[in-house]
Amino acid sequence: MMEPLQIQDWVNSSEWSKFTSDITPQSRLRLAPTPSGFLHQGNALNFYLNWLAAQQGPAHLLLRIDDLDADRKRPEFVQDVFDSLQWMGIHWDEGPRSADDFEANWSQHLRIGLYEVLLEKLRERELVYACKKSRRDLQPFHGLYPPEFREQGLSLDEPDVAWRVKTPDGFPMPDFIVRRRDGIPAYQIASLADDVHFGVTHIIRGADLESSTQAQIWLAEQLGMDAFLRVRFFHHGLLMDENGKKQSKSEGAASLKSMRDAGGLHPWRQQFIQHRRHDPRQQRG
Repeated sequence: MMEPLQIQDWVNSSEWSKFTSDITPQSRLRLAPTPSGFLHQGNALNFYLNWLAAQQGPAHLLLRIDDLDADRKRPEFVQDVFDSLQWMGIHWDEGPRSADDFEANWSQHLRIGLYEVLLEKLRERELVYACKKSRRDLQPFHGLYPPEFREQGLSLDEPDVAWRVKTPDGFPMPDFIVRRRDGIPAYQIASLADDVHFGVTHIIRGADLESSTQAQIWLAEQLGMDAFLRVRFFHHGLLMDENGKKQSKSEGAASLKSMRDAGGLHPWRQQFIQHRRHDPRQQRG
């Protein structure tokens, strides 16, 4: 069974204090779940930390649901985002108010043109190349990307090719994909575009996404997106199960839905509210 969360273990650090010290009413944070499964306690921790940080301004809190992966998206997973946030007592200032509102006005598929503009800029600067290598092809290289695979003799306009970027030697996410083989912009480019589009100033992520942060900063540098280079980041620790593995959808972590269905409020809800009330920075006039 997971040990009870103690909020001070997550926010009583110099790193957290430094991150939140410059949050003002002009700051913008975001919740960015992916509807690829029912949300779990790891998502809840991230949501509560974002909500708690946003109280410092109080800042503007955006709900952005990252739904580009249509193969894994399900209506019940989208609805779970709204049900979970309501159950947790988390309110946001901007973004969809319901699953129907999301599909009609906020889906990432409505912003495909925004992502494609960035992809074309990468192409114009000759920073991308076409790749047909599969995960199985790359498995023997244990996360590395052999430089010789950059020379596959493929056109970027061929069907069924991914677009990869030419990252520097030793980059933590070597030659990552920015456009999938089905033509859909990949996570790194879409997340970067959305954060700039919505004016996000502070991003809270799990430690497992530090390499994504570095990938997006590198893209922003190549594309001259100075606004993103000014974003402040906080990478929080991860919740682990009894076997020492990160709690995740793919690992079958207990869902927030199953906890909701069992009745009662979220077990951390009151603890986060109490911490906010006793934070001396909340006593400002």
